[in-house]
Amino acid sequence: MEQDVGIDAEGRASRARPATRRERSVDRIVQILEFLHGHGEGIRIGALAKALDAPRSSIYTVVNDLTDAGLLEVSSDDGRIFFGKRMYLYGLNYIRENSLAKRARAEVDRLAKETGETSEFCMLQTGRYTIMHMCPGTRPFRISSAVGLQIPIPWTASGRLLLAGHSRAEIEALIVPEDLVLPDGRRIMIDDFIDAIAQARQDGYCLTKGLVDAYTQCLAAPIYNAEDQVEATICLVLPIDLSDDQTAVLRDRLLRSGQALSTR
Repeated sequence: MEQDVGIDAEGRASRARPATRRERSVDRIVQILEFLHGHGEGIRIGALAKALDAPRSSIYTVVNDLTDAGLLEVSSDDGRIFFGKRMYLYGLNYIRENSLAKRARAEVDRLAKETGETSEFCMLQTGRYTIMHMCPGTRPFRISSAVGLQIPIPWTASGRLLLAGHSRAEIEALIVPEDLVLPDGRRIMIDDFIDAIAQARQDGYCLTKGLVDAYTQCLAAPIYNAEDQVEATICLVLPIDLSDDQTAVLRDRLLRSGQALSTR
């Protein structure tokens, strides 16, 4: 079997250890799954290879293996690939077996029913704010929100809490320049963003207005782990025209939810 050639500690050519090729295969699998998740819809294998800048033969092989394992499925209509049913079942296992996820789902549903507002449970995943669970409110208009949706961290109130306690260097390494550009073209200055993170940490909650669109505000409360770090958030997506008194009542209710879910 072909092996990569490396350089040992004394500068001599050496054969890579056998696990290297397997590790690269795992990396490729993860790369494909991450792309499909971010892409949000099916894609043909050729287009996938092009998007990943990877050899088409390599992508064909990996996709075929994942399809045989039931992790991916191929549409009989147009040949597009996306996640298979087995991936869905694995996700259900995570929800059943992860204590925080299980409790947070119940709290989000309860919060939405009690307040009538859209409620979400969010975490960081691969450098993005990710909605792990949501329950829509009862208002006649619907706020765009979906489980699995990934959003640039600076666009969200939750993102400011999730980065609380991180150093400036860690934050700058995590945030790419395009993440600081809002949907309407406005740019968030990195200094302002870092100041907002510090303020959210000090306040113990975060409220942002009109970032993703001009009609909503987001109110987020932290969920702490046993090491007193923000592990996740619970938040409410609200119409921007709520009064300060209404927002304060919802903030206090949200903070109680965050405290109930925290393990610190």
